[in-house]
Formats: sequence, C-alpha cells, structure tokens
Amino acid sequence: MDVARRLGWWQQTWRLAAAVAVGIPAWLSTGVLLHWQADETGSWFLFGDPLVALGCLTALLWRRRFPLAVAMTLAIAATASALAIGAVLVALCSISTRRRPVEIGVVVLTYVTASQFTVGLYPVQSSPGTLWFQITAPALTAGIAVAVGIAIGARRVEVRSLRERAESAEQEQTARAAQARALERNRIAREMHDVLAHRISLVAMQAGVLDHRSDLRAEENRVLVRGIAEGSHQALEELRDVLGVLRSDPGQPEAPPPSLERIPDLVADARTSGLDVTLDTTVTGTPSDIVGRTCYRIVQEGLTNAAKHAPGAHIHITLEGTAGDRINVSVRNSAATTRTAQPPASGFGLLGLTERVDLAGGKINHHPTPDNGYLLTAQLP
Repeated sequence: MDVARRLGWWQQTWRLAAAVAVGIPAWLSTGVLLHWQADETGSWFLFGDPLVALGCLTALLWRRRFPLAVAMTLAIAATASALAIGAVLVALCSISTRRRPVEIGVVVLTYVTASQFTVGLYPVQSSPGTLWFQITAPALTAGIAVAVGIAIGARRVEVRSLRERAESAEQEQTARAAQARALERNRIAREMHDVLAHRISLVAMQAGVLDHRSDLRAEENRVLVRGIAEGSHQALEELRDVLGVLRSDPGQPEAPPPSLERIPDLVADARTSGLDVTLDTTVTGTPSDIVGRTCYRIVQEGLTNAAKHAPGAHIHITLEGTAGDRINVSVRNSAATTRTAQPPASGFGLLGLTERVDLAGGKINHHPTPDNGYLLTAQLP
C-alpha cells in the first residue's frame, strides 16, 4: 500500500507543469535581484539553474516509486537552482501524502537548511535583519506543501476505504445471492422429492407386479394398468402444481397444502395403488400448519420407502396425541413378500425428512425391526 499506483501521461504532465509554474516566479525574482544589485544575471543563472531544474523535473517521474530518496535529492539540489523550488514543493507534497511524520520532518528540515546556502551561488547581498525572512519563507512554503499533501493523502485513504467497503458489500451481496440460490435449489429438490417420489414409487411397484406376475387374470391386469395410468397422471398434475408455485403466477390457484386432514386421502390413494395399508388415528384438536405438514410428509415418506423396498408388505400407520401437546407418528411395515426390480433411490428422502422434523422442533427415529421390517417414528411438539 506504500507504493502508489502509476499516473497517466496527463496526470504527470499537469503536475510537472504546476512545478514549473511555481518555480518560474522564484527564478524571475532572483534574476531581478541580480540585475538590480550586480547589473548582470550571470551564466549560472541563465544556463546552470535551468539545467538543474530540468534534472529535478525528470526526477519527479520516480517520486512515487522512491518517494523519500527523490524528495531528499531535490531538497538538496534546490540549493543550486531557484527554478527547481517548484519541483521540490511537488516532491514534498507527494511524500506528505504518505502521512509519515518522521519522513516529512526530515525532508522539511533538509529543504529549509539547504535554502540558506542558495545565496552563495549568486552575488546577492542580504540586508541586515533579513535572516528571519530567509528561514520563514521556505518554512512557510514547505508547510503549505505538507498541508496540501496530508489533505490529499487523507482523501486517498477515505476513497480507498469507501472502495473497499463497496467491494466488500458487493462480495457479501454475491455471497448472499449464492446462498439464497443454494437454499432455493434445496427447497425445490425437497419439494420435488416429496411430491414425485411417492407417486413414481407406486407406479414402479405396479409395473414390477406386471413384469413378474404372469398368472394374473385380465381384470387384474386392467386394474394394474389403470393404476399405472392414474398414478402417472397424478404425478404429472402434482409436478405441474409445484412448477406453478415456483413460477409464482398470481392468477394460478395453488394446490391445497399438505396437512393432517389430508393423510386419510393419502392412505386411500396408496390402497388404490395396491399397497396394504391400515391407518389408526387418535389425534384430537387441530395442530399448527407446520406440524400438520410435517406429519403428512412423514407418512408420505414411509409409504414411499415401503413401496420401494418392501413390496407386498403390510404397512401400519399410527397417529396419536393432542394438538398443543405432542403428536406421535409411526409408520411400520413388515418384511417384503415379493421380489421386484428396485427403482433408483436418491438416498436423501430420510435426510430431508430429518431436516423437516428438526425445523418443527421434533425428534425422528428409523431402524429395521427384528421381523425384517422397518419402523419410522417421530415425535412433534
């Protein structure tokens, strides 16, 4: 951060022009004094002084890379050139932007001290009592240059701070947007799983029965084919509902949300698809929306997993408890009675369900049973 950025050609040009503009009055006033007191200006004033000033202006091009070295060199070189005073003040202003008191003090002291030896190169006689002016004038000009440089440095720090703050805010905004996209993707994936996995599992189970049972009567075949067609149609309808919600179409009526009251309809659909399901519910009262929705998803996931991994098994669902106290949900299936091709599984169904139960403040447990079945239980406050 100590090395400032490089300046463009126009920025360098106007700074060098400002140095020349400040040095010309000092050079001309020195020439006037020489003409009054010695009736001549001398060759050093006409040739040496401008050459030293030209070297100082050239050295200004490196003042940002070597600020202290350039400032000290110009402060000493200004002893031999009145025209170089502008270059010295620009260098002093530049080093003051770093706002380092020790550096600034050393350069100012060098400049004020060196200025006392300038009169040695010119036959200019100082009048008595002008020593204070010879010290005060360079100290005053140096103080003005230092004040301007410190102000510029403070402004640069402020601008840099604002820029870093804006970049930090932009990065935070980008991170928040990425997090929101990730959360939205997870929500969509969870919703798609909850809606489609159940229907597709039932369709896959019925298709597996058709593939492995060759002794079915024509009426039984028609029932299974009709169940596959209806299940596929319902899956498409539910998919359309989910996509409609994601599109946020205000004119499109939303499907009724999952709730505790819709669990009997879910069980009835499962029975229609060929699952052997019984439902016992003793829940009293009406639970909150989040508890009712979580109960529905627990039952739905239990039916989906039973249809996938235990075809032909008996499934027993139990709902008990009181709204406002605690509700217990249990989905238990016996061992599989038939063997069919296993449909693909994502492995995230129970993980997503665990997250739902945790968000509702409940507890979930699932494990195999001694009779090769499976038990899924949850307690919801």
